[in-house]
Amino acid sequence: MPDLAWEEVKNFFDPGLMGPLPDVRVEDASVEDWQAVFDLVQAQGWAWEYSEGEAVVPLPAATDVLTRPADAELPILRVWPVPGVQVNFWPSSALEIDFDIDLRQLQGQERLDMLCGFFTVIGRRLRKPVLMAPEGDYQHPVVGFDVEADRVVLLADPRLPQ
Repeated sequence: MPDLAWEEVKNFFDPGLMGPLPDVRVEDASVEDWQAVFDLVQAQGWAWEYSEGEAVVPLPAATDVLTRPADAELPILRVWPVPGVQVNFWPSSALEIDFDIDLRQLQGQERLDMLCGFFTVIGRRLRKPVLMAPEGDYQHPVVGFDVEADRVVLLADPRLPQ
């Protein structure tokens, strides 16, 4: 049984309502949590690419990424958990794991199930909630991995006001 039903939550995956790149985060993170994500990406066998600015380079240790000089090129870890779905991790702060995913790539129950599985794998590894909020509305998550429930749950009402 899926964590969420597409017909019930599809408004949360409407790029026109949510913005095409919702804000996804794991709060109260650490360098160790970032390293756990880096290790998880490699252990899962997901396709990935790490770059600093325009240069694609081997994935360094999280400590090295998060202690880079403030004026260094922007790091990004691109991950493809399945073909056609790209997740962009932005390792700029040890305090939070910040990433986004393109809602245009997440239409229908199959892709929703994939996203729930992705959030669950990360949340279980870190033993922390994974929260998704509308683009630019960071403080109002709508869905997320709940550690106690051990599944992705609704955090807001997906129905549009009448």
